[in-house]
Amino acid sequence: METRNTAVAADSNPMEVNDFTASLRVVRPKVSVRNFYEKAKDDLLLEVRAGSLGLDALIEEKSLNRPALALTRYFKHFANKRLQVFGIGEMDFLGDKPAAEQTEVLEEIMAKKIPGILVSRDKPPSQILMDVANLHNVPVLYSRIESRELFPKAIIRLEQLFAPRVTLHATFVDVRGIGVLLLGPSGIGKSECALALLARGHALVADDFVIVELRDDHNLCGFARESGHAHMECRGVGIIDVGAIFGARAVARQKSVDMLVEFRKWEEGVEEDRTGTEKRCASILGQRIPHFILHVRPGRDTARLVELAAMVHALKQMGYDCAEEFNKKLIKKMESAQTPS
Repeated sequence: METRNTAVAADSNPMEVNDFTASLRVVRPKVSVRNFYEKAKDDLLLEVRAGSLGLDALIEEKSLNRPALALTRYFKHFANKRLQVFGIGEMDFLGDKPAAEQTEVLEEIMAKKIPGILVSRDKPPSQILMDVANLHNVPVLYSRIESRELFPKAIIRLEQLFAPRVTLHATFVDVRGIGVLLLGPSGIGKSECALALLARGHALVADDFVIVELRDDHNLCGFARESGHAHMECRGVGIIDVGAIFGARAVARQKSVDMLVEFRKWEEGVEEDRTGTEKRCASILGQRIPHFILHVRPGRDTARLVELAAMVHALKQMGYDCAEEFNKKLIKKMESAQTPS
């Protein structure tokens, strides 16, 4: 009977990193004031009050600026590439000045080619502000939200708009709260695996084409193209409506990308990880996530294995690594057996 020594030294397996987006086109969006307005108008209760001819101006930085020092005509560190937020402090400061001085200050600020101005409901834009904005074609967006709520919401929206993205030929599922990206050659069974997972109560995020965005510089988020949301292709059956067949809970709009499972065709003599101690990561948009490889062959329940891999990953997130714990116990047992009595 064959015996195996499954215990391995902790540092004998260096981490293997596979970059899945190195050869793909990464889209880094250019964001105009119009983009921001159209995407955020419902959440931020926005309306264009002035400068509508300048809505196509580009916002070059994904943050906001409160032009406190600029209102005093100090421009040394003025962040003119950002949207400028005028809250109650800025509007009152301007309002305390004579009309001619207000005009001069605003003329100087807008001459710096700012993309636009965001005004909170604390104090609506003055007529002077709107007149100068119209003259320089600088959009003034008025929000019916207070500054303290407007600022964080607007930044979140800008982060989403500026997020670099890539499109992967893959299937994306939510397995017990873990976002699992299924990759592999066409026809290997990604959609069939997802279908089996749906039957077990999990959710589909995207099938065939998955858009992955890098948000906040470190969070990967995946979702479907709008035209393909809640639908998937089943070879031999056709396009199916997942929500109509499995219910609304079987569909998710978006999900964090937590791990990647790569399907490969099984071949005679292929070596597979049998201990779980191999350190393998996938790199997507520069971010590393756990990478599992499953070799597909007739009779293998890939859905069950994907579900298991997701649960193993969930345990690791909680601080428990099954393979490492087993390995430690085995090494300890071997060491005690070698110790003379």
